[in-house]
Amino acid sequence: MALIAGAAPAWAQAPAAGAAPPPSGEAGIVDMGPVVVSGVQPGPGLWQVRRGDHTLYVLGEVSPLPRDIDWNTDEVEAVIARAQTVIAAPQIELRADVGRFRTLLMVPALLRARRNPDGKQLQDVVPPALYARWAPLKARWIGRSDRVERWRPVFAAGELYASAIARMRMRQDGIIEPVVTRLAKAHRVPIVRTDLEIRVADTKAALREFGGAPLDDLPCFERMLARIERDLQHMGERANAWAVGDIDALRALQGENAYTVCMRTFTQGALAKRLGVEDVDRRVEARWLEAAETALAQNRTTFAVLPMSLVLGEHGYLAKLAAKGYEVQAP
Repeated sequence: MALIAGAAPAWAQAPAAGAAPPPSGEAGIVDMGPVVVSGVQPGPGLWQVRRGDHTLYVLGEVSPLPRDIDWNTDEVEAVIARAQTVIAAPQIELRADVGRFRTLLMVPALLRARRNPDGKQLQDVVPPALYARWAPLKARWIGRSDRVERWRPVFAAGELYASAIARMRMRQDGIIEPVVTRLAKAHRVPIVRTDLEIRVADTKAALREFGGAPLDDLPCFERMLARIERDLQHMGERANAWAVGDIDALRALQGENAYTVCMRTFTQGALAKRLGVEDVDRRVEARWLEAAETALAQNRTTFAVLPMSLVLGEHGYLAKLAAKGYEVQAP
C-alpha cells in the first residue's frame, strides 16, 4: 500500500536543480512516456459508502499526477460544503526532539545519513548485474551528476524515480491535499486526521545508529529499477486516467507497489523496532477505518481521501467496509 498517502517519501522529492537533461539515443533505452494530459480535467468521480441515510464520499488519489492539469473540483466542493467532517488521507508523523518531520524517510535524507557507510560508492554495494541496469537509467534521467553514486541504494533509486517522473511532466504531490484543505477551511468543515504518530526521544542517537547500520535495501533498489524500466508508460497512463476520470482504466492499470517494498527497508530491523515503526500497515488501517465508521455513525455526509489502491484493491479499506455490511458504490 501507499503507506503514507499524502506525505512525500524520499523519492517523492524534486530532483536536484540543474540536473542535466536526459540524453537521447542511449543504448537499450526506449522512449515509453505517453503524452500527459494538461488543462482543465474532471478527475475521478467519488465512491460512496452508505449506512442508511449517512454517506461517506471517497476521492481516490494516484501518484504521480500530471503536473500541468487544472483540476475541476466542483463535485468535490459540493460534497465538502455540506459535509460535517473531512477525513484526511492517513500519514505517519514523526515527532522528534530536533523538530517535527513528516515522514521517517526524510530524516536521514536531511541529516546526510543517506550516504553509504565507509565512503563506499554505489557500485561497491550493488551487484554488478544491477549496477549495469542502473548506469544507463541514471545517465538518462539524472544526467552527469555523480553525487547519487555516494548514496545508499534506496535513496539513489528514489532520486532516479523522482527525476524520471519530473521529466515526464508529472508530480508526486501538491495537487489533491492542498485543494481539499482549502475547501474544508473555506466551508468551515473540520478535518479529521488519522495520522500514526511516532515519537523519537533521542533523535541524534537514532540517526547515528541509522548512519552506520546495514540496510536491506537491494530489493527496493531492484524493484524501483524495474518500475522505471517497465512501468513509466503505465504511470503516465494511470495519471491520465485519473485526470479524465476513467475508472475502468484505473482498475486495469493497478500496478505493483514498489513503495511497500522500499518501506520495509525502514520498518524492519532493530532500529525500527526501537522507534516503534512496526506493523504500520495494520495500525494505519485500523485508525482510518475507526474514523470512517465513527463518521458514518454520526454524520449524514462525510468526505474522505484515500490512495486509489485502497479504494479499488480487493483488500483495500473500502473492501473492508463492504465486508462489514456497508454499501459501497463506485462512481
